Amino acid sequence: MVVDQNAIDGIVSAEQAMYGPFFGSLGVTAAMAFAAAGSAYGTAKAGTGIASMAVARPDLVMKAIIPVVMAGIVAIYGLVVAVIVSGKVEPGGVNYTINSGFSQFAGGLVCGVCGLGAGYAIGIAGDAGVRALSQQPRMFVGMILILIFAEVLGLYGMIVALILGAT
Repeated sequence: MVVDQNAIDGIVSAEQAMYGPFFGSLGVTAAMAFAAAGSAYGTAKAGTGIASMAVARPDLVMKAIIPVVMAGIVAIYGLVVAVIVSGKVEPGGVNYTINSGFSQFAGGLVCGVCGLGAGYAIGIAGDAGVRALSQQPRMFVGMILILIFAEVLGLYGMIVALILGAT
């Protein structure tokens, strides 16, 4: 079997294209932007519920702040992934192939979109939870459990992103 050396050189040079780092940087952007958007929505939505319930029960405001804290953690997941992936982005070439760029883009995107979903879930569940808490203080444990299940969606995204971005 005869191997065409020009074909092999073409495959290697295509894999080492100079646009690989663009996708790695896009992954950094996606992780931070989408996770921050989810966190902002969760904070705003839960904050609205806290303001509403604080009129009737100002003594429960500190308990009701938990959804806002949990929404903020979602942004931290995006920040962790963005910092780790950005430390691995380097100029395209032998050490940084298209595969690395696409893998880091996929990792950033999965972290960002999972963070966006988690932020929405925390905001909606947190809003309803703190409003219910103002009427029945025994709802606190149930609200926390629901918020934990919403928060873990962002954590799953971060774990997958770290695995994908480790290349």
